[in-house]
Amino acid sequence: MTQESSGGSAPPSMIERMTLIMEAFGDRSARLRLDEIAACTGLPRSTSHRILEQLVRLGWLRHTQGGYALGQRALQLGGSVSDHAEVRAAAVPLLEELHANTGKIIHLGILDFADVVYLDKIGGKGAAALPSRVGGRAPAHAVSLGKAMLAWLPPEEADTLLEGGMKARTHNTITNLMVMHQELRRIRGRHGLAFERDEYVVGISCVGAAVRGPDGAVAGISLCGETSAGPLDRYAPLVLDVAKRISLRLFPETSPDDMPSTVWSDGMMERILSLLDDDTLM
Repeated sequence: MTQESSGGSAPPSMIERMTLIMEAFGDRSARLRLDEIAACTGLPRSTSHRILEQLVRLGWLRHTQGGYALGQRALQLGGSVSDHAEVRAAAVPLLEELHANTGKIIHLGILDFADVVYLDKIGGKGAAALPSRVGGRAPAHAVSLGKAMLAWLPPEEADTLLEGGMKARTHNTITNLMVMHQELRRIRGRHGLAFERDEYVVGISCVGAAVRGPDGAVAGISLCGETSAGPLDRYAPLVLDVAKRISLRLFPETSPDDMPSTVWSDGMMERILSLLDDDTLM
């Protein structure tokens, strides 16, 4: 006699069980062990393990030393702020003010998998020199606002997004994963300021910063100009200030001190050390 015929509820379908498991990863940076997932979902360990392995094979999850984590397909769909109109409404007045004060080209973008998607571009006559456009894409590893957002991801997540896809756009583009991790660490050491010099377009330099919320970076901004005009260091404090002001508009109840920091897990440290060993042998 089945559960249905005896008056009990039917066992959850495969889709329902998969949903239970995916919902356990409420935090983009969560790392959950098999026993934690089984306890959270109420599913048997054997059932949880079987479904987890299918989700890993399909790219929805990945298996790390620290446990299971969201995979490429889930991260591509994810976003801390789903309403981009809200981000634009908070950012554009401040970005227009930044452009008016500097005369430089200003971008607003979000991270979509390993790309930046531009939500806005503000500039004068020099804007045509840049191939960026509203709705267009750029590789996150090659542009300052992309690197600024990557810097605040958990290192394992950045690793997943970037590995195998860091193609050169110019002779200055960073294409080595180890070098990129060092760059992201430098960005965090500069309170989130990211610099770009001839990495996406020869002759163009940019300085960027992430717009951060309680769950990490939700957008990024950049200020760009011709490399021949000199370093953009003097504009860096303005860019960082505008990014913080946008963050406060979007998350008025969140102090900058409450923003999450990036934590290096033991597994990620082993990954970095293995990359170092590979580079040494080359």
